[in-house]
Amino acid sequence: MSQETQSTQTPPAATPPGATTPLTMGEVLRIPLMRRLWYAQIVSVFGDFLALFAVIIVMTFNLHATAQQITGVQIAYMGPIALLGILSGVFVDRWPVKITLVCSDYLRAALCLGLLFVHSVWGFYIVLAAISIISSFFGPAQGVAIRTSVPRHGMASAQSLMQQVMMMMRIVGGPIATVFVHFLGPHLAYWIDSASFIASGSLIATLAIVTPAMEAALAGTAPAGSNEPTGLSRVLADMKQGVSFIVHHAAMFFVILALASAMFVLGCFGPLIAVYVRDILHGTEKSFGFTSPMIGLGMLIGINFINSKLKHKKATTLVYSGLAGVAAGTLILALFPHIYTTMPGLALIGFSAAAIIVPAQTLIAQETPPAMMGRVGSTVMSAIFSAQIVGLILSGILTQHTSVRRVFAICTAMLAVLIVAGKLWMEPKEHPAAA
Repeated sequence: MSQETQSTQTPPAATPPGATTPLTMGEVLRIPLMRRLWYAQIVSVFGDFLALFAVIIVMTFNLHATAQQITGVQIAYMGPIALLGILSGVFVDRWPVKITLVCSDYLRAALCLGLLFVHSVWGFYIVLAAISIISSFFGPAQGVAIRTSVPRHGMASAQSLMQQVMMMMRIVGGPIATVFVHFLGPHLAYWIDSASFIASGSLIATLAIVTPAMEAALAGTAPAGSNEPTGLSRVLADMKQGVSFIVHHAAMFFVILALASAMFVLGCFGPLIAVYVRDILHGTEKSFGFTSPMIGLGMLIGINFINSKLKHKKATTLVYSGLAGVAAGTLILALFPHIYTTMPGLALIGFSAAAIIVPAQTLIAQETPPAMMGRVGSTVMSAIFSAQIVGLILSGILTQHTSVRRVFAICTAMLAVLIVAGKLWMEPKEHPAAA
């Protein structure tokens, strides 16, 4: 057995008393369990984005799908997570984390192969929705695994590492998928996606993930089942407990609301950027190629800058700054319809969104009791994906009755209202860290 494998057999040491200096991303990656989770994330997310972009390319150019049908791909991919998020976390808190992660990866690998046999728009919807159902369990379980492997003062770097992977794939996934589909066909992308999930699950299978619930069970201190509700009553009680914790934790409630608002704005932007470039800027496909990656690039820069320069700042301070920055970016697009202002405006939106995403997810990971990580994490996922879906749908409805620039102005006003409301009524008080 290798030295690295041996080191994963014991749970991470508790945070030393008085340790307040945040860990860097390099220091977090020295934790064997976190390092392998990160490797697994890189592999699976790359395959996921490759297949998703391949589906969009096939639907657009082979099936000649409409704009609404293309938007439906994103809704099919995010909808089950939005609907099942609160429920899936209840089971994640009860199930063995490692088995949940590995089984989720292997099931998604099998479902990805279903794309090989799809030749219709609704076929793609069904397969992507099925993959999303399994992902609704994987995401919260991954959050639990990170919480068990990384000490509190390393959570900001851990969340930054995971977000970096997502942003990088957003930037490079489209161009790589285009090359794959053009020269090798979409089927190779589906095979690679399936293989990536098998690789991710196999990496995670080498880990020993010990959660507080498992430790209590091994020590014989777990609560007696006879005193707990059973069946549906237990599921509902667990859901209520998770939601109640969020609602009564002022700081967490505020950052989740801010995070959902930012995702709503990004959801509005997704289908409208191409229209903005074509109709407002009178640009070409080349212009769109330059502008479309700017939000992802801004997020990537923002994540690294926040983690290296601003990790000592209060979460709420960063969130307010992020909301203001996103509002400024949308205002630039609404007032100055030029290509040389659009690119920095989009980059500012991405950079500012990072100032919301990183501290929000860090605070959630730090403040949530370990026994509730699945429920809280899945509820946050549900809020984020629901906000993006509403943004996708509402952007299409609004553009039928007004201009794209006015939609961006509406986003600016909404964020400004949220900032004022946060200061007046939702300003979180100091809350002691959860045990």
